[in-house]
Amino acid sequence: MKIFAVELKGNEAHLCLLSLEQGMFSIPDCRTQKLMLQSSTDFESMRHFQKTFSKLAEDYQVNQVVIKSRETRGKHAGSAESFKMEAAIQLIEGLEVSFMSNTDVKEKLKRNPLSVDFRSTGLRQFQENAFVTGYAFLSK
Repeated sequence: MKIFAVELKGNEAHLCLLSLEQGMFSIPDCRTQKLMLQSSTDFESMRHFQKTFSKLAEDYQVNQVVIKSRETRGKHAGSAESFKMEAAIQLIEGLEVSFMSNTDVKEKLKRNPLSVDFRSTGLRQFQENAFVTGYAFLSK
């Protein structure tokens, strides 16, 4: 199973491609680690973001996306752009989209702790939250 784990922050989607086959995790190479939404008020910009994400999922044969949930209100609330990007991803045909809250991630990690140090994965620092969310999702 290949998934895209996604953390939406501001106008950026931090991506981590993860694979689980026969109980073994792997992090396949991906040509893009981050997608940016140029303008959330411009139709063409939204469509470009959606098409780019869809093409990535198609190219890497991903049919499952897991998004790290964000707060809707309060000090740590997600931005309007992040919720628009979330909707654009959810509306891509053929992709199944799931969500994981911080609580869900912590609970999964308590039962199945990471067996590798993040720094040794070869991923960039901004991908850490997406990686951890994806790992927790796959370690059901």
